[in-house]
Amino acid sequence: MSNVRTAYLSLGANLGNREETLRKAVQRLAAAEGIEIRAVSSLYETEPWGKTDQPRFLNVAVGLETTLSPEALLAKAQEIENALGRVRHEHWGARTIDVDILHVEGVEQNTSELTLPHPYMTERAFVLVPLAEIAPALMVQGKSVAVWRDAVGEKGVTRVKTSDWAI
Repeated sequence: MSNVRTAYLSLGANLGNREETLRKAVQRLAAAEGIEIRAVSSLYETEPWGKTDQPRFLNVAVGLETTLSPEALLAKAQEIENALGRVRHEHWGARTIDVDILHVEGVEQNTSELTLPHPYMTERAFVLVPLAEIAPALMVQGKSVAVWRDAVGEKGVTRVKTSDWAI
């Protein structure tokens, strides 16, 4: 792949068969043109964030290499969400699947469509714990992901399964 950038995504699900939905999302990412999966974290069960009166989530972080632009990667993520039954009823509400772009190498932007790095990633244990497993040295806003994770802590985040993702 030419013009390759490393990118990191956070995937979460709290409705339906959460693990199977996450597995399908990773498989669809792996099958997409211009995307090569490099790492998938263990599976973590996490407390809801923002809107807390909803089921617990399962979360994973995915590291990949891509020739896609950040906007094309976002379009692919939303296509996967839609294919797996994502319906947007309420902000931070329950969902079958959520695919967030956290970081794209060399990209800082803030548009109506996409903000990179993800504006809340340094505040969320459910993002930082899985991400630190696969990219602890990744630098975001001048600090490594491991340092951000340690600052936030791991409260409400429990590893439930070591990664066995076929990638």
